[in-house]
Amino acid sequence: MLLKYFYDPGLAHASYLVGCRQTGEAVVIDPGRNVDQYLEAAELEELRIVGSAETHIHADFVSGSCELADRTGARLYLSDEGPSEWKYLFAGRYDTRLLKHCDSFRVGRVRLEAVHTPGHTPEHMSFLLTDEGGGADEPMGIFTGDFVFAGSIGRPDLLETAAGVAGSAGKGARQLYRSLDLFRGLPDHLQVWPTHGAGSACGKGLGAVPSSTVGYEKRFNPGLRFEGEQEFVDYILSDQPETPHYFAVMKRINKEGPALVRTLPPVEALDPDLLPEAAGRYVVIDVLPAAEFAEAHVPGTINIPAAALVRWAGFLVDYARPVYLLADEASVAGVLGRLRSIGIDNVGGYFDAGAVREAGLRTEFYESASPEELRPDIESGEVTVLDVRAATEYREGRIPGAGHKFVGNLLREMSDVERSKPVAVHCLGGERSAIAASLLQRAGYDVVDMSGGYRAWAAAGLPIDKN
Repeated sequence: MLLKYFYDPGLAHASYLVGCRQTGEAVVIDPGRNVDQYLEAAELEELRIVGSAETHIHADFVSGSCELADRTGARLYLSDEGPSEWKYLFAGRYDTRLLKHCDSFRVGRVRLEAVHTPGHTPEHMSFLLTDEGGGADEPMGIFTGDFVFAGSIGRPDLLETAAGVAGSAGKGARQLYRSLDLFRGLPDHLQVWPTHGAGSACGKGLGAVPSSTVGYEKRFNPGLRFEGEQEFVDYILSDQPETPHYFAVMKRINKEGPALVRTLPPVEALDPDLLPEAAGRYVVIDVLPAAEFAEAHVPGTINIPAAALVRWAGFLVDYARPVYLLADEASVAGVLGRLRSIGIDNVGGYFDAGAVREAGLRTEFYESASPEELRPDIESGEVTVLDVRAATEYREGRIPGAGHKFVGNLLREMSDVERSKPVAVHCLGGERSAIAASLLQRAGYDVVDMSGGYRAWAAAGLPIDKN
């Protein structure tokens, strides 16, 4: 048997290629939309991909199952558990096997058994893996999807907070509690292969290690320490990360089936002279590093550095309207891949950064200042200090007098930010505040980005408020 691990750090998304050496067949577990990585790995290992299995309808990235079915003829293995409103609507388009609890399928001599583990979502499946080709007659590991992570448990509130299904958070939490009883009954030696790592919004406090074991999680996972159901429900529904707005879009896309990448219209270079008008009417994302954007950028553009696109673009674009890019020509393909991984397919074109520089269109800037430089103006009230970290971070410690708007909600809540004086914006270290500074400046605010953020303020020994 071969087990190969793939990880997208931007999405904190893990996927797996499981192959049988004896028959040359392979299946991908929870694939992302960029399926070239799996095809290249399979070719290198002299395997052919014959299947794609999903643990559930994902909310945070576009699934690659349809891409694999289109390009390889792979059979899809999809959950048939849960209520009718959470069934895969694209199943009939491809060779598909719908799975119920305890159903199994084989890839060569590797056996995968579906285990219904609802809670994160009603249809959620986990897959127990047995390597019969190696002589085993019992499982060696379990693909847990968004059910059990290394050091955490999948959140049960996304159907309510993202998809608007009223009352589903509490119901999901109780389902999750019962699913954990099943997990506790598994042998301690089983390896645990989750679909997310640290940084994912699909749970709180996820560990950064790629895998774990059932025994280790039983002993150390905080979500598995509760013996009472209500105590667990209270724990799992509290202090979850802010729900990205685009999760509702991802749910719909992955339920209905995403467009195949080969069918998307080409994204072409546009005349730089059109850029000022585009920036006034649409979202134009400049993917420059934040420090370069701060020094010089085109008025009306917003800054999401290329490395941060998959974390923040979904919060900030309207999926129903075209979005435009400002990027070096050589980087456009990679940028498009990142955007398409979260379903941003409506890209109207791109402006080549080199041509924009030559045209002299980068005429705007915003200032940065250290915490020590900003402290007098903050304490005198001459500037508004705005914290754009997550709510849990803000509650744990904040600059005295700081207002709070999570950067992902800033476009929706910006009208509450005072305009009569400069805004000193900060996050923990700088990534989120740079994005927020570009959004505020685009809306007409006088902005200063606090260099080093809250971490630098605290390191300097400056005053901090705590609950």
